[in-house]
Amino acid sequence: MGISDRKEREKEELKSLILSAAKKLFLQKGIEKTSIRNIADQIEYSPGIIYHYFRDKNEIFHALHQGGFQALMNKMMVLENVRHPLERLKAMGSIYIRFAIENPDMYDLMFIKEAPIDHVYDSEHDDWKEGSGTFDYLRLTVKECLEKGYFQGHQAEPLSFLIWSTVHGMVSLHIRKRCEVIQLEDRATIVDQSLEAFFKILDKI
Repeated sequence: MGISDRKEREKEELKSLILSAAKKLFLQKGIEKTSIRNIADQIEYSPGIIYHYFRDKNEIFHALHQGGFQALMNKMMVLENVRHPLERLKAMGSIYIRFAIENPDMYDLMFIKEAPIDHVYDSEHDDWKEGSGTFDYLRLTVKECLEKGYFQGHQAEPLSFLIWSTVHGMVSLHIRKRCEVIQLEDRATIVDQSLEAFFKILDKI
């Protein structure tokens, strides 16, 4: 390995270290209460090193968002060969929930934790490309369902938002352990069972 290759690898390793430390602190302290110095102390580097990679902590948060949504979309890509749109839609719901349950901390940062979302709309990041891409994939699948005769009387945009909101609500209650404070016979499998119940409703629309 040449000197330039080694330096590039070390650079990526340090960037990954910064993101990992920031993710931990964002979850523990909240984004507003986490400073660049906090992150620097966590990785035992000077704050100046962090500024070499990121403009501010909002940019760090945005990078974490990017990674999370890219990972989610990578999971969704296995569905590209599923031709039947309704079956693809159901599989998307299952993958979404599985991703959230297997990556609760990342999901928390992506969708639940209060975040400086205004950073997404500044001059450099003029669109929420990662989140929008995920929603666009859902919306495209819903449109295909409509074209096949499903969901008659509905429009793609509000129906897509309804589906996303429903699945997000299920998994958010699970991640934040709200299911544990109510009496449920099958608490361990309630999310999967609820998703199946939601699919049965979709089948009848």
